[in-house]
Amino acid sequence: MGMSAAKKVVVFDYGFGNVRSAERALARVGADVEITRDFDAAMNADGLLVPGVGAFSACMEGLAQARGEWIVDRRLAGGRPVMGICVGMQILFGRGIEHGVETEGLGEWPGTVGPLKAPIVPHMGWNTVEAPADSQLFAGLDAGARFYFVHSYAVHDWDLETANPALRAPQVTWATHGERFVAAVENGALWATQFHPEKSGDAGAQLLTNWIETL
Repeated sequence: MGMSAAKKVVVFDYGFGNVRSAERALARVGADVEITRDFDAAMNADGLLVPGVGAFSACMEGLAQARGEWIVDRRLAGGRPVMGICVGMQILFGRGIEHGVETEGLGEWPGTVGPLKAPIVPHMGWNTVEAPADSQLFAGLDAGARFYFVHSYAVHDWDLETANPALRAPQVTWATHGERFVAAVENGALWATQFHPEKSGDAGAQLLTNWIETL
């Protein structure tokens, strides 16, 4: 699953992500990977990966301290690819509500991250997803592909539409654990997954390869 020319990918190290696992997974599929919070490196890389674990509010605080909000916004304004993973996906939405506390997110997409209503929480383990037929992120993967999830919160509704027929509509992938929730999004230069591709074996490696090939 290598590439003819290595793409430079920065795993953004703002204190709230499994950066070593992400580094290994990206290197496995041929990327030239750097773990850093350096502003210039993050701005200039071919791709920026934003991981995230823990509380929504803590991730937002850590991101702000590392100027991550500005970096993500500026990269996307210039059409430079960004990918969020787990809470790194959740913070891309408008707000998060945990234990009754509301925290403002990056607001790249409208929507609220709220508690997952299921018999067993957290949702921890392998699950399948419902991806659009023309998804680039899931290209080459069959409907039975399984991905590794660890989360207690999720986005339950997708509200963003595109009124311009010349633009590719956002591609939203869903999964179910007790209830249906957003499992991944492809929206121009911004892609994200609720699950952990870096912990999802060959299926995760194919997915990361698909992302890197768009850089």
